[in-house]
Amino acid sequence: MTSPTAHVVSVSGGKDSTALLLLALQRCPTGSVFPIFCDTGHEHQATYDYLDYLERELGVTITRLKADFSKEIARKRMFIARDQRTRRDAKGRKVRWSNKAKRRALAVLYPSGNPFLDLCLWKGRFPSRRAQFCTDFLKKQQAVAHQLDLVDQGYRVISWQGVRRDESHARRDAKLMQRLGPDMWAFRPLVEWTAADVFAFADSKGIRPNPLYLRGMSRVGCMPCINCGKEELREIAGRFASEIDRVERWELLVGQASKRGFSTLRHENGEAKDRREVFAKLNIRAAVEWSKTTHGGRQYDLLADNESGSQVCASAYGLCE
Repeated sequence: MTSPTAHVVSVSGGKDSTALLLLALQRCPTGSVFPIFCDTGHEHQATYDYLDYLERELGVTITRLKADFSKEIARKRMFIARDQRTRRDAKGRKVRWSNKAKRRALAVLYPSGNPFLDLCLWKGRFPSRRAQFCTDFLKKQQAVAHQLDLVDQGYRVISWQGVRRDESHARRDAKLMQRLGPDMWAFRPLVEWTAADVFAFADSKGIRPNPLYLRGMSRVGCMPCINCGKEELREIAGRFASEIDRVERWELLVGQASKRGFSTLRHENGEAKDRREVFAKLNIRAAVEWSKTTHGGRQYDLLADNESGSQVCASAYGLCE
């Protein structure tokens, strides 16, 4: 007997995954499409609202997947409380947690229910470009676990992925179809599409884009992402100040959970010499001020500062025309 096929579509609320879902619903038999959303807890409310909109317009249910780090945080609490190591590292620094650091960390190390924040509390730091563990723990692992559950239920799983070759150098050789394991395949039907193609396809189906694309955002996802560029950070600060307030609160919490006493969403290469100086330079408020400057970070860009935060349409893809 042939196994039924589950077409699992990863939906992020962005332009590519929206086109991907529409394409899957157009091509696949009724009832065989399984849309999923991996909730990082670090998304703008507009994205959550957009998922609700897609469900209403398309008559589908998007399964929300959310990581839980309660057990990991509990184990870390126990480790910190019991840490009595006496050795030093290669630079002569003590490896063990000091009693002061223990008290500071144990005061905040409790699950918040927000996946991104709890991941950072567990790790004692924010992700970075060199250690981008957020994608793995918050998205990849959740999606794979869900697909393996479907395989265990007797399905043959095809994982639809909204990857385009023109997105980046790293994706230039993305394959259309790829075997992932027993009864599991990856399918990337948008590999030869452009950003204009995906917007046009959704429009042809009567589906509007995520409103964040009309408010200065070139991408939809974590807000702000750890890889957020200068212009995007300036737009976020000007248009969505509450997102900056939230990150500021998170930096203080994660800093308390860190052995070194601070952690920031932004990172830069090099060994930290004075944690107070590093935090003052890289915290989210300092990053926002930097985002308002011209190249070199020494002079404010007055024109950009006046334009940022405007409520008029400001689409990077020309969607306002």
